Amino acid sequence: MKKIYIISTLIILIGIGSGISFFLVRDANAQIPSGITLLTMNEEKYTFGEDPGKIKLVEFIYTHCPDICPTTTQEMNLLRSDLMKEDVFGNKVQFITITIDPYRDSPEVLRKYMENYGLENDGNWIFLTGDPANTLEEQQKIKNVADTFKFQFRDPGNGFYVHSTFTYLIDEKNKFIKKFPMGEDFQKDEVFKAIMNEL
Repeated sequence: MKKIYIISTLIILIGIGSGISFFLVRDANAQIPSGITLLTMNEEKYTFGEDPGKIKLVEFIYTHCPDICPTTTQEMNLLRSDLMKEDVFGNKVQFITITIDPYRDSPEVLRKYMENYGLENDGNWIFLTGDPANTLEEQQKIKNVADTFKFQFRDPGNGFYVHSTFTYLIDEKNKFIKKFPMGEDFQKDEVFKAIMNEL
């Protein structure tokens, strides 16, 4: 009986270990596919793979989000100030915020969102949405980017999206480095340290 218990425990531990290894390997190999083009807050095309070779912190939001999205944006803004003091924000580091709601989040709405949070429209923090002329296709492009990180989202029908709660640090080639929690669990000092360690 004791031998069966030990064997069962070992099998469970091996299974858990294999599962953890799978997710670590999957994340380590994650990379945003080149050639995906979205629209910036300034109504300019932005194509992954043709973007500047900078380390990027990627955030997924929607502007009607009542809590976790705006909290994350505020924390990222504080992080931006810390990176500016080190003279790396804009030079070596860029923030990318992608809306999961291109139907409502037009470039104009994104610019207003930036204005509301005191974010400079200087090209160093880029907000991305889809082309309003073709929202169904654009929503799929956004999903393709989100799928890179297994970031999931859906609209249950009331306009308040259910979504994953992580931000993602990626390298100059848009390859995954590390993920961090959103909202109140976003620790800017931890993210700052991770970014500085990559420079």
